[in-house]
Amino acid sequence: MKKQTFEIKEDYKNIYYFLKTHSFSENFIKNLRKSWGNFVVNGENVNIRKELKAGDLLEINANPNAKTTIMHCVLPLDIVYEDEYYLLINKPSGISCMPNKSHYSLNLAGAVCAYMEKEKGFVLRVAGRLDKETSGIIIVAKDSIALKELGEVKKTYYAICKGVLEKETIIDEKILTRQENGFNIMKREVSALGKEAKTFVKPIKNDSKHTLLEIKLEHGRTHQIRVHLSHIGHPLVGDPLYGEKSELIDRTALHCRNISFYHKFKKEQLSFSTPLPKDFFLK
Repeated sequence: MKKQTFEIKEDYKNIYYFLKTHSFSENFIKNLRKSWGNFVVNGENVNIRKELKAGDLLEINANPNAKTTIMHCVLPLDIVYEDEYYLLINKPSGISCMPNKSHYSLNLAGAVCAYMEKEKGFVLRVAGRLDKETSGIIIVAKDSIALKELGEVKKTYYAICKGVLEKETIIDEKILTRQENGFNIMKREVSALGKEAKTFVKPIKNDSKHTLLEIKLEHGRTHQIRVHLSHIGHPLVGDPLYGEKSELIDRTALHCRNISFYHKFKKEQLSFSTPLPKDFFLK
């Protein structure tokens, strides 16, 4: 059993009140209550009604959920960083993050579960997925508490768009998810009825027909970069959904290159970068 320890700074009526005050979900609390031994105060097993005093040490089972049982698969993992809390992987293009109808037996989730098989009761928690065709850094939290404590993750994407962009620009347009027959459709669109979305675009290099871009996001909506660049007339190269396929690259030219976050357990800001993929024809 993997546990996280909390040094109690003030008095609490009981452990439940402490958990709710610190934004633990009801589902997580429910799973903790299922088994004896998930709460330990000063070395003694207790139930959730135990009163907490300033100076107490509270230990909580960090993985109370049922073990992830998706099909394992063997894929080489390009590990950018790993500690007892997080696993950062540089995902290649063409690999789906999670199992789906067309990628049931070969996906990143199955490869991560195979890699983590050594850790008893591992539950998969991917923080911020990337589209199948998008490459770049993905964070996997190794337990529920690590995921909850991850906080804000800042990402920098690199992309190649059609046409020449010479000046930095901010695209501040709402994005709408449309439905057909009660189901969300894949393609999003700019609409006043949508949700707030802001994209910061900085040109890095261009040739006569394309521009290499550095992109940062506010809000991070599904397909935000692809929707916004297409909206201003500069769709990403190789994007068949919002633009068109390309002979220069056989996927959407989008890569999550940099990622940073505050590691609350190590109490330090961490930042990681990856090189541009080999198939990026403009570097």
